[in-house]
Amino acid sequence: MSPTDDDHPTGHSAHAPGSLAHRVPDLGALQLLLAVARLGSLGGAARELGITQPAASSRIRSMERQLGVALVDRSPRGSRLTDAGALVTDWARRIVEAAEAFDAGAQALRDRRDSRLRVAASMTIAEYLLPGWLLALRAERPDTAVSLLAGNSTAVAALLLSGEADVGFVEGLTVPSGLDSAVVAHDRLIVVTAPSHPWARRRSPLAAEELAATALILREEGSGTRQVLEAALGGLARPLIELSSTTAVKAAAVSGAGPAVLSELAVGDELALRRLIRVPVNGIALARDLRAVWPTGHRPTGPARDLLSLTRA
Repeated sequence: MSPTDDDHPTGHSAHAPGSLAHRVPDLGALQLLLAVARLGSLGGAARELGITQPAASSRIRSMERQLGVALVDRSPRGSRLTDAGALVTDWARRIVEAAEAFDAGAQALRDRRDSRLRVAASMTIAEYLLPGWLLALRAERPDTAVSLLAGNSTAVAALLLSGEADVGFVEGLTVPSGLDSAVVAHDRLIVVTAPSHPWARRRSPLAAEELAATALILREEGSGTRQVLEAALGGLARPLIELSSTTAVKAAAVSGAGPAVLSELAVGDELALRRLIRVPVNGIALARDLRAVWPTGHRPTGPARDLLSLTRA
């Protein structure tokens, strides 16, 4: 058996790949050695780094065992570097300077990441919940520029998966493939009509079958609202009108164009002013979860993480 094998029971050579971390002292030890060299005192170096003198002595001894050479001569008059210690200190200085440059570069990356936030959200959330959340985020992160891309749930998923958005919000029944999620709010869909529509004057709840057979003002295919409604009814009649935003659907319903199914979040004012009338429906549940979404395995960080925390406040 060779001397190398004796020294390394695992059979790896002293320069085996992957073993560098075991052979090179950590940054804390190298910073301590530099402080001893600069101050000429182990105690002074310990105070500067905020550790006890026994801890500093132990770290120096551990580093000497790791490297196999004496680094510091200790005496009542202070501590001085050995010749080997002086050489190691020169190498240590370069390593610490490189680590400081690495840290500065990583901070610059974090600063660049934190300087912007790209949010993608389905229409109901974008129009009725996100403005309040983004105002709260601005109070916490005034230097973060926020952009909002609004679209249906399918479009939100596409933006996230293509890297064009940092975090998204959807309102469908299921989480789009390739995304992780967390529930941030709850919502309910309700049937509404203008006061002039016959359904506004009916005394009995609407049957689910009648709703399914009626031409409605609907969001486009791919919207979370439409997905929930189609799943609850098992299918829909051909749309009376198909529109691409909650606001447009609501405006059409207020005008008397026909009945619509909308989020409770979207029609509170119109119901209070009786510009729209709520129509009870028997036999279906139209509750839904509103979710934050992000690419699988890439949980939001920085401003996106802070925005998520605000949605649950």
